[in-house]
Amino acid sequence: MLKNILMALLLIVNADCFAQSKNPQYDAQLAQKLGADEYGMKTYVMAFLKAGPNKPKDSVASAELQKAHLKNIMRLANEGKLIIAGPFLDNQEIRGVFIFNVSTVEEAKKLTETDPAIKAGELIMELHPWYGSAALVETFDIHKKIEKKSVAD
Repeated sequence: MLKNILMALLLIVNADCFAQSKNPQYDAQLAQKLGADEYGMKTYVMAFLKAGPNKPKDSVASAELQKAHLKNIMRLANEGKLIIAGPFLDNQEIRGVFIFNVSTVEEAKKLTETDPAIKAGELIMELHPWYGSAALVETFDIHKKIEKKSVAD
């Protein structure tokens, strides 16, 4: 009988050792605010901005379209719908990336349709569901604290 009790205790201790450990830094309120799952992750939609079929007629039109594109980015970021945006610097077909704080490609598609560069055909978007850290939601608020000058100005 003692042998069975010792065996049971050994199994319980052993199982506890292999159980996932709790994170002592875990903040349930923050996780809930950010929409995090148990792994601190959530679903977003990533967009690859690709060169579209249309090009602006001249440098003035190009600059105006770029300014309108940047203003739209800032509007979406201020609404909490866009959390990451930026160009690639190698002048290839994929011009930049967005990460939308939405859970479906359909929602992201509606947001991309508000972009003047998409409307003009200068850019096209390739959309993909993406699973990443829920902490990304905080990126824009942090960015506002470190930018001296807005790219949209």
